[in-house]
Amino acid sequence: MFDLLFDAPSYRPVYVISDSEMKELKKTQHQDELNGIINQKKKLEEAYKAQLKHLEEREKELKKELKAIGPSNKKV
Repeated sequence: MFDLLFDAPSYRPVYVISDSEMKELKKTQHQDELNGIINQKKKLEEAYKAQLKHLEEREKELKKELKAIGPSNKKV
């Protein structure tokens, strides 16, 4: 176990890139993040619309059932 601790190097490789490469890397990362945000927003909007449609349909069903039952003659 002790040998495993010292066998692996305790440093990480360092990469040197030019400023233009760094800008391109940042641009790519930001674009990927933006694409992810846009896709997530679309999915959320679709889920919201589907849930709203479901609730509206259920509301109509319940109102229809309540009408079919008729008015309550119960006095408090």
